[in-house]
This record gives sequence, structure tokens and C-alpha cells, in this order.
Amino acid sequence: MNQRNLTLLTDFYELTMMQGYFKQKDANKTVVFDVFYRNNPFGNGFAICAGLEQVIEYINNLHFDQEDVDYLRSTGMFQEDFLDYLLHFKFSGDIYAIPEGTVVFPREPLVKVIAPIMEAQLVETALLNIINHQSLIATKTYRIVHAAQGDGVMEFGLRRAQGPDAGIYGARAAMIAGCIGTSNVLTGQMFDVPVKGTHAHSWIMSFPDELTAFRTYAHLYPSACILLVDTYDTLNSGVPHAIQVFKEMRKEGIPLTFYGIRLDSGDLAYLSKQAKQMLDEAGFSDAVISASNDLDEELINSLKLQGAAINSWGVGTNLITAKDCPSFGGVYKLAAVKDEATEKFIPKIKLSENAEKITNPGNKTIQRIYSRENGKIIADLICLADEKFDESNSLLLFDPIQTWKKTHLAPKSYTMRELLVPIFKKGTCIYSSPKVMDIQAYCKKELTTLWEESRRLVNPHKVHVDLSNELWQIKKALLDSYKNS
Repeated sequence: MNQRNLTLLTDFYELTMMQGYFKQKDANKTVVFDVFYRNNPFGNGFAICAGLEQVIEYINNLHFDQEDVDYLRSTGMFQEDFLDYLLHFKFSGDIYAIPEGTVVFPREPLVKVIAPIMEAQLVETALLNIINHQSLIATKTYRIVHAAQGDGVMEFGLRRAQGPDAGIYGARAAMIAGCIGTSNVLTGQMFDVPVKGTHAHSWIMSFPDELTAFRTYAHLYPSACILLVDTYDTLNSGVPHAIQVFKEMRKEGIPLTFYGIRLDSGDLAYLSKQAKQMLDEAGFSDAVISASNDLDEELINSLKLQGAAINSWGVGTNLITAKDCPSFGGVYKLAAVKDEATEKFIPKIKLSENAEKITNPGNKTIQRIYSRENGKIIADLICLADEKFDESNSLLLFDPIQTWKKTHLAPKSYTMRELLVPIFKKGTCIYSSPKVMDIQAYCKKELTTLWEESRRLVNPHKVHVDLSNELWQIKKALLDSYKNS
């Protein structure tokens, strides 16, 4: 698929600010911007970050075509020297990011941009658009997959997505977070992920009768024979006809490798249990019973509690649109400005009457702290990028808001891993994105590092994100300086 030029996928004020910086003497001052979010979506205990591969594609293809410049000229807002600069524009900065599929928490940088301020300002909107969307859908998918308790979940949302891109990249994010396949064929082609599907009610209705429709489908796809049984009468027609076809296949010596029924309407708990009994009595106890019909994690969880005999789930609208929480809420904030004389970063802070909107200053990274005993996450520590830690020493963790809440970790009782990895250096990509199914495998391992209490869907245990003492002191000094000014 040809790469698109998404350079103008930006808010207009990014360009007006760029021109403003261009006209200033310090137009090329280097700055640090952080992408982070403030609250976990859906009331979840964490999020799953996704979208980095598309960020890389966007940055690699970042340039202004002549037609882009001509369009900007037509707005009457930009001067010729700035427009000429845009014709020769190329991103020259550094980008660090948390790898896709990693579990992440509020307030920690998912992406860090270190670049001349004009360049860093330009990329804000697209980075947020890409990271916000895919991280949202990945997190929603996790919840649905978790509710399914090991059953396969298929992503069926393309026709309900908010446009082609949302369908394509939403399906990609869903695969990262654990779906076993997608109905979206273009996503399958683009990202080499499994595509799955059965047939619609229209297939049944196009034949003289249901039995003929089932027989025809079974002979076409004997190794993937899932029959939709609710077109006319699920228990009195659909399931009996499916059983009849399965018997015929067995009699003809056709292996029943992957076969079963799909329910798309009605009381799924009742119908699945009745269908299961009928299939078992006919000798088809290993038949798949798949369900669709506006499912989400709450309905799947409820069906599980009711003892529904469903072991495969097709989820569309509520997954691909993240219906109950349609926005991830990621933001992009200035954190530091480089002093060209000293080559040191001067921390910057955004204040707010709302404490959670006060930003963390400085050029930062994240150290994830694990229990050496069981490999579970103890906390994340946001610290300055050049801070060093020794696992043979004790470590003090404290809440950056309620500082009296402290935890001392004994020497050698914990291990640390830096989450941010270099993606671009001086405008050149130095990172190779894994394949989507490899990211999915990594994501599954990431989820095992969470305590089960943090994975529950309702009222999950909070994983703490703390500040290092050095970073906290800088933040406190900045707050005090503004308070006294």
C-alpha cells in the first residue's frame, strides 16, 4: 500500500506557531515534548499502547509538496520565506517511545520528541491522532478478550468503524491486544494477520431453503464450516439442519476439523445451552458455538456467569468504536527547553488549578520496577533521562501528590527496565517495528507482569506511577517559584 503524505494532517495553529517561531531568533531552539494521558479509559487498571509503526511511517514521510505549499499560500496567512522553508522541510530530531503492546499507566510519557521547536510543534496533532486511536482500541480489546476467559475473540467491526482508517488501524490494534483474527481483509493483507468470517443471513435467504444453503457452504468450506443458524428458527430449524449437514459430512468421510454454529440474535445464553445439548446428543460435542450481536465485555461477562455454552466470540461495533469511551485523552506537552550555551535542558512546567493537569518537567524517561521474586510490576518510576540506579541499593518510592505514602524496596528485591527506547536519532529511524503477531505475543507476556487485581474489569487495583526524588525536587522548586512570583 502506497504511503500517503499526511504532513497537513495537523491543526492549523501548529503551522501558525511554526511561522511565529521561524520569525524569531531562537527558531531552532531544541525542546522536549511528551505524549501522555491522564486517566485510564473504561475505568481499566492500565492501557495498552499502540500505533508506533504508523508514527514511524508518518515521520519518515514528513514533507511539504508544492501543492501543500500552494494551498497554505492561498490561506493568506503565511509569508514567502516561511513557505520556502517548508519546501525544504525535513524532521531532524530524536524520538523515544514505549514499544507497542506494552502496558502503560497515566502521566508517563508514551512518546518523547526532542527536536527544534518548529519540528516538534508540527508533529503534535498527528502523533496524538495515531497514538490515541490505536491505544484506545487496544485497551478496549483487552477488556473484551479478558472477559472471554480464553475463548477466541474475532474483530468484526469494519462496517461500523468511523471510516476506513478507523477500521483498518482499529483492527490492527485489536490484533495487538489479543484478537485471534479480523474480518477486515485489507488489515489482513497490510499486517499479515489472520482473517476470519463465515457467511451472512443473505447467504441462507438466497437459496430455496436453509438446508441447501448449509450443504452448499459445507462443501465449499469443509475445513472451516461455521453455519449461521438463526435466519429462520434457531432451535427448530437452524441447529437441526446444521446437525444434519455435519452428519452428512461425517458419512462422506469429510474431516470435521473446524466446524460449528454461529448465533447472532435472541437470548444467547438460553439458545447456546439448548444448541449445545442438541449437538452433544448428536455426537458433535466438539462443535464450536460462536456468538455475535452487539457484544462487549460486560455482556460477555454476563453470559459467562449465566453458563452460556459459547466458546467463540465475534465482536464488532462496541470494540471498533470503543463505544463507552470514545476518546483516549492523550496530550502533548512541552517539558523542557535546551540552553544552547550549556547544552542542558531547562525544565518547564504547566500549572493548573486541577492538580492532575500539572505536568512533570524535564527530559525524562521511565523505569519499570518489578519484583525479583515473581516478576510482577511494583510501580513505574518517572525520572530524569540521565539518572542512574543501582539495584543493589535500596529504593525509595513515594506518591508525588501524597508524599507521606512511601515504600522502601530492599536491595536486590527488585529489577528495573527502562521503557522508552530510541526510535529516531537526528531524523533517521533506528528502530524496526515488529510484525503485528509478534507484538501480540509480546503484549500477552506484558499482561502476565500485572497482578490479577490490576487486570479485573471493575474497580481494578491501581499501579502506582511515582517520581524519582530528583525529579520531584525539580517539580517542587518550579511550583514554589511560581507560587512566590
